[in-house]
Amino acid sequence: MDSIIKFPTLDISEFRHSQSSGDNLLYNELKGNRHIEKPHKHDFFLFMLFEEGGGIHTIDFVDYPVAGSQLHILFPEQIHKWELPENTHAHQIMIGRSMFETLAGSLRFSQISYQNHPIINLNPNAFKELLYEFRLVKAELAKPAILWEIINERVKLIALMASREAETLFSDQTIYKTKPILFKYLSLIDTFYKTEKLLAFYANQLNISANYLNILCKRHLNASATALIHQRLILETKRMLSTSDSPLKIIAAELGFYDMAHFSKFFKSNTRMTPRSFREQS
Repeated sequence: MDSIIKFPTLDISEFRHSQSSGDNLLYNELKGNRHIEKPHKHDFFLFMLFEEGGGIHTIDFVDYPVAGSQLHILFPEQIHKWELPENTHAHQIMIGRSMFETLAGSLRFSQISYQNHPIINLNPNAFKELLYEFRLVKAELAKPAILWEIINERVKLIALMASREAETLFSDQTIYKTKPILFKYLSLIDTFYKTEKLLAFYANQLNISANYLNILCKRHLNASATALIHQRLILETKRMLSTSDSPLKIIAAELGFYDMAHFSKFFKSNTRMTPRSFREQS
């Protein structure tokens, strides 16, 4: 069915202000306290480098403590909010979808890995090098005639540097290299979770038995294969409940549940809350 859920999605153009860099890339510097109470999502990719900071950055319902010398990475469709104190000093590079396509290859690991570990704590040298590149991007954007080839290469360099610093966080990346079928399984879930909720479908797509797929997931990802499908469904349900005013039956249908009782039971069994209670709390 066609999606009829309307999300509060911030377009990159809403941050343009006086910049003339179009919808491909924007640079923004944050100073002072910032508060986002209602979760929302962006239609662009975001690098956010903190010089100083504290408070909490909530990404897809996980709270991450903010500190200086951190790089935060946010993908389109993820939702976030934050509570940042007066000492906040951060630099943002917002990258539109079309430009992100050219950048993606410089992010050396899977999107899943970055989304599982969106905060990278930097050592002093790595922070200094990244801050230098951020400032060079800012300087180039301020020129009367922007040379986009330079911007593109600097942003790719930032992505490569971020990947280098993130490598020690991504223990799951080794698993995906040695067991690529697990990465393919997670990618299939991300594509079909709304319409395909039974393990047999995914096992058939991977040309293995459902039992063997379940064994692989339990052994290497510490969760059953079915639980991984459920986790993706719950994440999207939370996103919709937090960012949409649509009736619950519409959200349920969008996620492939055509029986409200089944939808409510599924959500409560995984979160210990009803969909309505979660929405009221968000």
